[in-house]
Amino acid sequence: MNGAARYEIEHVSRYCYTAPVRQCLMRLCLEPCEDRRQRRLHFEIETRPPACLNREKDCHGNTRHVLDVHRTHRVFEITARSTVESIPRPRLPERLDAGAWKAIRSLAGSFAAWDFMHPSPLIRPSPALAAFVERHGIEPGSDPLDSLRQLSDILHRRLHYIPGSTSVESPVDRLLETDQGVCQDYAHAMIAIARSWGIPARYVSGYLHVTADSAGQVPDNATHAWVECRLPELGWIGFDPTNRTLAGNGYVRIAAGRDYRDVSPTHGVIQGGGDSRLEVEVRVHACPNGAGAGSAPGGPDRTGGTISVNAGKTDGPQLRSRRPPRPGEPRA
Repeated sequence: MNGAARYEIEHVSRYCYTAPVRQCLMRLCLEPCEDRRQRRLHFEIETRPPACLNREKDCHGNTRHVLDVHRTHRVFEITARSTVESIPRPRLPERLDAGAWKAIRSLAGSFAAWDFMHPSPLIRPSPALAAFVERHGIEPGSDPLDSLRQLSDILHRRLHYIPGSTSVESPVDRLLETDQGVCQDYAHAMIAIARSWGIPARYVSGYLHVTADSAGQVPDNATHAWVECRLPELGWIGFDPTNRTLAGNGYVRIAAGRDYRDVSPTHGVIQGGGDSRLEVEVRVHACPNGAGAGSAPGGPDRTGGTISVNAGKTDGPQLRSRRPPRPGEPRA
């Protein structure tokens, strides 16, 4: 395809425990999505020790894998490998039509947009949000597209990118009170403000291919997060306030939800284990001239430690964890 780029990704999550784990039930959100701008050519998950794996869809259309391990272990490793082809989005206009805000207001009663226009567990109105908006003079202008571009720019300039300054469960107030955070927090802040303007906004998890020419704050050895806002005429448009750019070339999309909790890479419970340590390794490689692995044969393997899937495979039966998760993946 003209202008398409191909990426190979390897994402390793290694859990190390101080005591034996007798059983582990985990939900994974690691499979890149398929849409008009992205083709998933190959995806597989390998676990050590082997686990039972089943594939499902969540309420937002994201692909999940439910993992169940009944073998005693002190180290558990999950390796997800993907090959994805990304198609550039056409150039955006400078401004939208004069009736854009009216069209956005008409979405207020839309069932499809409801989840992305109202508070969610980690994103909700608060005095800290109101104070931040007032302190930095943030308000929507006459054009919603330009307003979102300016909002992304303000967040990039006013916030300080400090790895380790927040946790995966930090609400947006933590960032707004300290002006310190990581990509997850930048995304939560932009979503909170966009929703306050009546614009549907959702949290996107994925990967960012980093090059020597990359500018701004970029993730290192981790997943990335950005924002998508639904706009008239354009549909869902990606904004990355961490790097003050639109989500385009180099962005590989995994899933979208209301906030981080909906799309955390790993989420589950264990029996035993004592204290735990999570090590993460992520490698994103751009394939020259469209080279790279093609679609792998076979479908979901529900009995072994490896699952290989292609586009169009049916989902497996649903299993869900019923207790709070272990700490999630580190992120940028």
